[in-house]
Amino acid sequence: MYGKHKILAVIPARGGSKGVPRKNIRALNGKPLIAWTIEQASQSKYVDRVIVSSEDDEICQVAKQSGAEIPFVRPAELASDTASGVDVLCHAVENSGGDYDYVVLLQPTSPLRQSQDIDAAIERGVERGAASVVSVTEATKSPYWMYQMDGNGLLSQFVENVAANRQQLPQSYSVNGAVYVLEVATLLASRKILDEQTLGYVMPAERSYDIDTETDFLICEFLKTRLELNG
Repeated sequence: MYGKHKILAVIPARGGSKGVPRKNIRALNGKPLIAWTIEQASQSKYVDRVIVSSEDDEICQVAKQSGAEIPFVRPAELASDTASGVDVLCHAVENSGGDYDYVVLLQPTSPLRQSQDIDAAIERGVERGAASVVSVTEATKSPYWMYQMDGNGLLSQFVENVAANRQQLPQSYSVNGAVYVLEVATLLASRKILDEQTLGYVMPAERSYDIDTETDFLICEFLKTRLELNG
């Protein structure tokens, strides 16, 4: 709990990943990928309960062994490639068997986040009275310098007449997918995860990798090994 607020952590993990097959239970530095996120959620000072939403029997078994609860089996229609993330989250909250003030969405593909990131995002949301907080990282390349290409191969800027010097451009951020903190009542009423009132919680780039490809997996393995070697 944070103050008087009960907090649920939901880890969505379907079995049908395509970029990296079976990635949610693939070993990363000696642990199934999903186990890193379960461990981080369990170490949070404020999370009261950690559940996993999955339709996959093997993922459910690994999640239980790693310390998470499996209060339901995710329906097949919410485990397809086209299933909405917000529908998956709302289903998890509604079928958790508890009454919570906040839900923290933690994707298992972000193994480099820390429990301190979860706690800091929760603190930010509750103290500011925000309906949602989303973790972000500073963009490495400014969208103000991005181009599009037409059918003839000609380039044009997405945003015209921008400043020539990087120092004059506003800082831009990318959602890194690591932590989402949402007020339950607002989530269930709006069926939205982000809106114009969402607060950002900034994380460093080295903790912001989201595994979507084999290259991402290798990078996270390397960084995890380096972190362990450095204590």
